[in-house]
Amino acid sequence: MPRLAESVLRYIRQRQLLKPGDRVGVAVSGGADSVALLGLLLDLRKELGVVLSVVHFNHRLRGNESEGDEQFVSNLAQSYQLPFHGSGADTSCYAQQNHLSLEAAGQRLRYAYFRELMEEGAFTQVATAHTLDDQAETVLLRLVRGAGTRGLAGIYPRLPIAGSQFSVIRPLLATYRQDVRDYLAELGQDWREDRSNRDLRFARNRVRHGVLPRLERNLNPEVCRVLSETAEIARAEEDYWKRETERVLPQSEKGVEISVLQGLPLALQRRVVRAAAETVGLRLEFRHVEEALEIAGALPGSPQSASLPGGWTLLRRGSLLSFRRAAAQEKGAYEYRLTIPGRIEVPELAVVFEAAPVFLGGGAPGYNPEHLFDPQLLAKELVVRNWRPGDRFWPAHTREPKKIKELLQQHHIQGQERKTWPVVASGDSVIWVRGFRAPARLRPAQGSREAVVIREEPWAQIGGRRATS
Repeated sequence: MPRLAESVLRYIRQRQLLKPGDRVGVAVSGGADSVALLGLLLDLRKELGVVLSVVHFNHRLRGNESEGDEQFVSNLAQSYQLPFHGSGADTSCYAQQNHLSLEAAGQRLRYAYFRELMEEGAFTQVATAHTLDDQAETVLLRLVRGAGTRGLAGIYPRLPIAGSQFSVIRPLLATYRQDVRDYLAELGQDWREDRSNRDLRFARNRVRHGVLPRLERNLNPEVCRVLSETAEIARAEEDYWKRETERVLPQSEKGVEISVLQGLPLALQRRVVRAAAETVGLRLEFRHVEEALEIAGALPGSPQSASLPGGWTLLRRGSLLSFRRAAAQEKGAYEYRLTIPGRIEVPELAVVFEAAPVFLGGGAPGYNPEHLFDPQLLAKELVVRNWRPGDRFWPAHTREPKKIKELLQQHHIQGQERKTWPVVASGDSVIWVRGFRAPARLRPAQGSREAVVIREEPWAQIGGRRATS
């Protein structure tokens, strides 16, 4: 048995990822990591007592190259005499229709296919090829975007699929990417290269090819291992604190008893406040949690309430700290602050909004210039909210500003979707409306080197990148 296979077997057993009789769908994109995962599980299938098949999803983003990837994976499955499950979709079109980033759209489509196959009985687990390097990149990205231990927990070795008995497992999460390639070289096994993995428009690629190599050279050659260990520590602490929070916080939407809260360590106070807010569908940033704790310990005559995002109010009434939402807000009104750069969650839409920097030195390929903003023309803090009567917006290629109400009517956006349709404001002006081009007057000037793009993606995604405090 190859040395790397022994290491992966040890990890699978330590984490109890597989048991005899499991039917495992190995997600193979054609890249080195997933091809190696398939080879390693083939080496281990008798030892593990599992049944393997191959699953591939074609995102159709690279034309003939994507078709070539699918054919390569199909041939690989055939060479190993394994069942092959293949499907695909126009990810770019799906992203536009659902106002998602390509990455988020691809992930949603891919995992929906995996779940469909599992529900049909094709397999009971899906194995994906996330490596230790992927873990390090994820932790670093979440750290710089703003995350507590929940975010720093990174990619989990096992992720149950909500509402089912199935799960996604990551057997290579303790394996370095270079070890994967060395293993393939020993086998003489080739793989497919995805050019988009070197596209520096994507933050993960900038971390992979720029930030982490510099950290390795200048600060710590073992930085990937350290970041992966940080995720291990954070996951264990999250498990502990989750149990402690459930023990302290009663299953009630009435609120938190201040006397109970004040008797807890600060770390647990913060988690109890955040968990209490989440029971009513409200997700708090760090500053809001601190404001809640300040009110809970307020002296007589101090403020007894505070405004929170989305029309929520934090109230201290006697011995109880609670969250209330104005009746007028129940129909979907919301409002959140978004820094540049920055990310915020909008629970009412179940999406994350991001104001992301874009570097124009290479022409920002892949970004429509009509979606870019000159950061010098925007406020440092934007407001993400639902549109309101009287709001006006000036889409590109129109002669004058128009009422947002009329724009939505023209595009046949109706009902609750219309009530909660998101806009982004800079000061008193609406500068972004979902589905419409940005105002021409706010675009970067010719020769500019920096821009900002506003994008959204679903927050509740498997293996997602949600930033939490």
